[in-house]
Amino acid sequence: MHWRKFNGEALNLPIKDAVAETIIRETSNGIKLKVCIGTDSQVKGSDTEFATVIVFLREHNGGFMFIHNEKTKQKYHIKERMLAEVAMSIDIAYQLCDLFIAYNVEMEVHADINTDPHFKSNDALKEAMGYILGMGFAFKAKPEAFASSCCADKVCN
Repeated sequence: MHWRKFNGEALNLPIKDAVAETIIRETSNGIKLKVCIGTDSQVKGSDTEFATVIVFLREHNGGFMFIHNEKTKQKYHIKERMLAEVAMSIDIAYQLCDLFIAYNVEMEVHADINTDPHFKSNDALKEAMGYILGMGFAFKAKPEAFASSCCADKVCN
């Protein structure tokens, strides 16, 4: 998996090492961190592109993110695509959760799923919430799920 910073700079370490290094650097500077993980997708012709982000929020001091993009030719129904986004976010959260526990960093998984039943993505809300909460992670959906609905949305080419 290739990860990058928002400015395009590649992360040359495995993601777990890059996140650990980031947590150590920020906390040693007295910064309290919160991490939000989310994924968004866009369908463009025969391609579906997914963007997963790890957003680091610095208490009272802005934030930054790491980004991973991937494309597939696989066709998805809307509910299936929403759950694929959630699965990608959970995969990263699971890989990193021991770091967040060890360094006492609060973490949330954000799902780009609307809580309003008038939107098609709402069909996946119950399953996504059950999946995320069942894994032991804090869960946010739209409109509170900024990591997926704003951050990942902006970097989904």
